[in-house]
Amino acid sequence: MGKLSGKIALVTGGNSGIGLATAKQFVLEGAYVFISGRREGELAKAAQEIGENVTSVQGDVSKLADLDRLFAQIKKEKGRLDVVFANAGIAKYGRLDEITEELYDSIFDINVKGVLFTAQKALPVLADGASIILSASIVASKGLPANAVYSASKAAVRSFARTMSTDLKGRQIRVNAISPGSTDTPGFSELVGSSEVGQERIKALSTAIPLGRLGRPEEIAKAVTFLASDESSYITGIELFVDGGMAQV
Repeated sequence: MGKLSGKIALVTGGNSGIGLATAKQFVLEGAYVFISGRREGELAKAAQEIGENVTSVQGDVSKLADLDRLFAQIKKEKGRLDVVFANAGIAKYGRLDEITEELYDSIFDINVKGVLFTAQKALPVLADGASIILSASIVASKGLPANAVYSASKAAVRSFARTMSTDLKGRQIRVNAISPGSTDTPGFSELVGSSEVGQERIKALSTAIPLGRLGRPEEIAKAVTFLASDESSYITGIELFVDGGMAQV
């Protein structure tokens, strides 16, 4: 019996990185998983990689019609949800003098609007006692350069975990935030760059992490699984840092 045996879960942004690793871990622990993502090709590949007990639904969390279609399919196929991991998000950098309206909108539409309405539109199919996990980040607790908009978006997500917890306490639905540190994902590699300069940045970043290395998606996935499972039945409203100590020490 796995930690999530018999549970129905949704992972947005489940086509790569932390989302894909979490979807795999959920299935390993006995759940049936729906994954969503914007890129159809990557999503189909992810579903094939997961192998069983998975349904992929293409869509953009910043588009409410796509969310409606996603939850309609979940209701049709399974009738309920026990776990939502609102993981879909993007990261873009820009110093204060470089921030444009386009950059702001692109980040907030997915990281804030997308997370908020994923949780809201899940409510009709969420079982009482369900678990919602929101994908925040250590950047909400750090004053990193060129991170103003991205960090603010993740601070909003952290706040959602608190306010949603109180809004949903009557149904015993737990809401928590997971805050990864720098994690070795395709998105991180693309953001930092695969050039020699990029590799030097990763080395410099690793030295700032007390454990001396980047995190692995599987490590974040296991922490999300804990929050999704009944093992965390008395935990709600928290921010769980999985960051090698970067924001703690």
